[in-house]
Amino acid sequence: MEKRRCGFGFGTKGGPVSENYLLYHDMRWCKPEHSDGELFAMLVLEGMQAGVSWALILDKEENFRRAFDGFDPKIVANYNEAKVEELLRDKGIIRNRSKILSAVSNARAFLKVQEEFGSFDAFIWSFTGGKVVDHHLKDAADMPAKDALSEKVSVELKKRGFKFVGPTIVYSYLQGIGVINDHEETCDFR
Repeated sequence: MEKRRCGFGFGTKGGPVSENYLLYHDMRWCKPEHSDGELFAMLVLEGMQAGVSWALILDKEENFRRAFDGFDPKIVANYNEAKVEELLRDKGIIRNRSKILSAVSNARAFLKVQEEFGSFDAFIWSFTGGKVVDHHLKDAADMPAKDALSEKVSVELKKRGFKFVGPTIVYSYLQGIGVINDHEETCDFR
């Protein structure tokens, strides 16, 4: 029997999707993540997604991981102009100077948060007391683009020097790292 998935963008209402997209939905989306390395990776990927489809980001994810040194924030924080120029020539990633520079400045801000809180995980999960916010959606149409939580997290991230962290990007980020669970009630991957 075929597994049921959320109705938006996973082939049930939005047409065919890539294997990467299905795997992301099934294995990673809205699943609690606590590894600082992955929390940083998702922050960069979500920032790169602004203005393009998430499917495109997922299709380029391995290229991003290679180009950005496995998303090690200690390495990315030390990128210089030569490295930025190298990234701007890399056809396997999104070649947008503002987004690349934000990844570098976000790595620096990320390291400061780690220093202050002991880990980025402790910081980001503190907004919900370590609990998953489960919206128990009945239909994809009920999913907001942002909410009070994403607005609060966005403000805090911006205060700490993060870029490309508006409330809509942050909402998607919180879903991506499992702080928010927006799988529909009928989805077999809740």
